[in-house]
Amino acid sequence: MRVPLYQAKAEFFRMLGHPVRIRVLELLQDGPKPVRDLLTAIGIEPSSLSQQLAVLRRSGIVTATREGSTVVYALAGGDVAELLGAARRILTELLTGQEELLTELRGTAGTGAERT
Repeated sequence: MRVPLYQAKAEFFRMLGHPVRIRVLELLQDGPKPVRDLLTAIGIEPSSLSQQLAVLRRSGIVTATREGSTVVYALAGGDVAELLGAARRILTELLTGQEELLTELRGTAGTGAERT
């Protein structure tokens, strides 16, 4: 049985739905990184990072190659960087709108001039 596209998309976004995974993807936008560099940048337990990297690897969104005793991770494709950039633009727009609303609310506080 084939999974509907909307369900596959929902599963994809669920896979992205962890702060450590997002941070790993952000760091890998600058190029491949060994696990030790990811650990230093993220500052979590090695076992936690390993678990999150395994999820990303199983999904196919990152690749892992061994260079001697070092495992190096990289984005599987450039579309991930595009997706993260789109998320940043959307969040910026949303937060800008909230900031404008907050400014407006502060400006009308106690004046009885609140708009509905």
